[in-house]
This record gives sequence, structure tokens and C-alpha cells, in this order.
Amino acid sequence: MTTHEKHEENVRKLREMIKGIEYAMLTTVEDDGSLRSRPMAIPKVEFDGDLYFFTKANAPKVNEVERDRHVCASFAAPEGQRYVSMSGLARLLRDRTKMQEFWFPELKAWFPDGLEDPELELLWISVTQAEYWEGPLGTLIYMAGVKAMAADAAFEDSDHEKLDLKGQS
Repeated sequence: MTTHEKHEENVRKLREMIKGIEYAMLTTVEDDGSLRSRPMAIPKVEFDGDLYFFTKANAPKVNEVERDRHVCASFAAPEGQRYVSMSGLARLLRDRTKMQEFWFPELKAWFPDGLEDPELELLWISVTQAEYWEGPLGTLIYMAGVKAMAADAAFEDSDHEKLDLKGQS
């Protein structure tokens, strides 16, 4: 399998893992080096190796990303026992065409002026690595190790993999 084919396979797997999840927790680095996370609505487009979130130009996360571009977005679908963490480098876009492509009506709750808002920006994350957990026993049992041992469950019954997406496009 070529490097490009492996990259495409990784992107497909991540697309499948986050399908149907409406919110991600986005983590940035504050001035003092501490981590800060907040929920972000996920645009209803297929994952292609990049993530996009809407934000206001004056939001604290904008300053955090301008100072340190390293971010992490976490996704969870406990009912399907799917958990994903994607890390990468973020930057801000003011591309109105991209905004129109990714806009969906529920965003009006946070951005009442919609696409007409002059402070509206896209946070674009180029994903460089990802990790996921899934399976019938998955992370729920892993996180409750004592219960897993009591239930005689094996950690191998879940699927876990770390994926490298650096420099592949």
C-alpha cells in the first residue's frame, strides 16, 4: 500500500468514526500553558483530513491559536462506543466561500447575524495525527478497569489505533 493509499484509508476510518457526532471538544493552549477545552459544533460535511469550526474573531480561542497553533479536537459517541482524538495545527480563515459551504442553520444560535457577521471566521485544523477507540467493550470498560476485570472482559476486544496524517495530502 502506498503512503497516499494509507493516508486515504486513515481519513476514511476517521470519517466513519466521527460520522453523526454533532459536537467536538476543542482544546487550545492558554497564555500560561494550561489547556482549555470548549464544545464546538461540527459542520455537516464529510471529514477529508481537515476540520473546520466557526468562531468569532474576538473569541479567546483565536488569540490562543494565534499564539500556539497546536490544538486537539475530541469526539465521543458513547452509545456506539466510538471515541476519537485528532491533533493538528490550526489557523484562521476568512474565506466567505468556505463559510457558505460549511454553514448550517443551527449555527444561528451562536452567530445570530449568520454569514453577514463581519466577526465570523473559520478555524481550520490540518489534522496531523489521530487516535481512536471503538468496540463492544471499548473505552468504557478500559476506563473502568476494575469492572472489566470483574466481568472477565479482555481489553483486546476493543479496537484502538493511532494514525499518522502528517504531510499526506
